Amino acid sequence: MRGKTAIVGAGLSEFGEVPGWGHFELMAQAVERALDDAGLKKNDIDGVFAALSPAGLVSATVSEYLGLHPKVLEGTMLGGSSFINFVQWAALALDAGLCEVALITYGSNARSGGRRPGGMVPTPYEAIYDMRLVNGYALAAARHMHQYGTTRVQLAEIAVAARGWAAKNPKAMVRDALSIDDVLSARMVSDPLTVSDCCLITDGAGALIMTRADRAKDFPNKPAYVLGVAADASHDQIAQMEDLTVTGAARSGPRAYEMAGMGPSDMDVLELYDAFTINTLLFLEDLGFCKKGEGGGFVEGGHIAPGGGLPVNTNGGGLSCVHPGMYGIFLLAEAVEQLRGTAGARQIDGAETALVHGNGGTLSTQVTAILGTENTL
Repeated sequence: MRGKTAIVGAGLSEFGEVPGWGHFELMAQAVERALDDAGLKKNDIDGVFAALSPAGLVSATVSEYLGLHPKVLEGTMLGGSSFINFVQWAALALDAGLCEVALITYGSNARSGGRRPGGMVPTPYEAIYDMRLVNGYALAAARHMHQYGTTRVQLAEIAVAARGWAAKNPKAMVRDALSIDDVLSARMVSDPLTVSDCCLITDGAGALIMTRADRAKDFPNKPAYVLGVAADASHDQIAQMEDLTVTGAARSGPRAYEMAGMGPSDMDVLELYDAFTINTLLFLEDLGFCKKGEGGGFVEGGHIAPGGGLPVNTNGGGLSCVHPGMYGIFLLAEAVEQLRGTAGARQIDGAETALVHGNGGTLSTQVTAILGTENTL
């Protein structure tokens, strides 16, 4: 699959708080912008890969709303990692000739609609404890702190770094200054995670257009080629996670690297699903950017912030930019911007490769994708 398909269009809706807009309307705006970006018409789309929350016959419903009659429909729900997973299946469908133009899309009015993420039905042995989504992530954070000596200050470094990138992004929802003391003194949500360790709840939508590599150069903007992609599922509910400090990224990452013929040192920019600060730390370890247990020290001193040694979540991430229930599609959109060189003040000079990593559930599903410019083929 290496280099056989590419993302040739990307579009984002207005996001943050968009009152009066439903999730389909936000999604349609993003699709329209992605089509304009690719120089295509709606009826060029013949593959639809979509997820919405709450879920139903999602791909059929999206196709109906957009007035499409696709040859290929896919809507497997893996939580926030669904959209990176769709890159894998869209690439396969395109390469097999099942479709010519694939749309990947998502929209949600989680903020203005008053819906909150984490509405999964817990298994009985968790329900009796009134388990919530944040509790599972707090459990993983607490275990990492106990096992490796990770500190709340180190987790706060991740939130501060994300805010530093958001300050460079005019579209980010929250751009004001954030200090480590601000994170530590914020309202505790689930020990050890304060509200500043948790992602935003926003409105927003995204859309991507994919096609085969042999057509990719015919589009108006620079393609982002799919070099590698791999998925892993380790559990559903957090109580069944074998090791709270090791995610499926430890398996999906190496397989994506193998397909791409690359390794961690070849990555110019990282877009990691940061629903909570502990996510970023775990993924940096599991994807090979530092050893297990050393993530806390790795992020110290602004190492993943603007001006640091490794650019991570350059749009501000789910912590400071946008997070409308599921965030994965925004990871991909930011990676495309970086590889095109169009990210403005947050642009990473000479970015040729981008690692995108999606997360779903309570660290349940992990999907890693590696994108590159034409120079990487």
